[in-house]
Amino acid sequence: SLVGPSAAVAQLWGLLRPQWGPARDVRAAQPLMAIDGPPEIAADPAVRRVRSDEIDILLPASIAMFTEEVGVSPLSGDGGTAYRARVSELVRAGRAFARIEDGRVIFKAEVGAATPQACQVQGVWVRPEFRGQGLAAPGMAAVVNEARRSVSPVVSLYVNDFNAPARAAYLRAGFREVGEFMSVLF
Repeated sequence: SLVGPSAAVAQLWGLLRPQWGPARDVRAAQPLMAIDGPPEIAADPAVRRVRSDEIDILLPASIAMFTEEVGVSPLSGDGGTAYRARVSELVRAGRAFARIEDGRVIFKAEVGAATPQACQVQGVWVRPEFRGQGLAAPGMAAVVNEARRSVSPVVSLYVNDFNAPARAAYLRAGFREVGEFMSVLF
């Protein structure tokens, strides 16, 4: 995939497209959102770091999120070995967060890229039967609190412009739109 600021990715894709051929998907407008202070709502106290012994609980939710978001399974190719390794790496680094009830993930998110100045949340997911119940915003507030405390003072993410429920949850948690990304998926 190509991912980054809209203008730069659009220019690069314009140059590459004649040689690379059509993309599987082009997401031309993805709001970049950030928060650099406390969330505007109370955090979900049940959202916590995922423990190493919970990787097998987290992995099915991660696979479901990836498949829904990207449109292909992360299990293709190597049977999921590389994807499991990445999820395990995030858990071991203390950058995977979830609300787990009765052995199932209800809400999850990870901090993917991180520098001392800013970090990026990825993989936000709410179990389908719990969507629309207001869990995402407090879950994100919990992730923001911990990420700002232990990773970076600025927490960012980017979201598909057509994902109105996610955008509303992030705004409710205190995120603000600060730019626009574009993704070209192959």
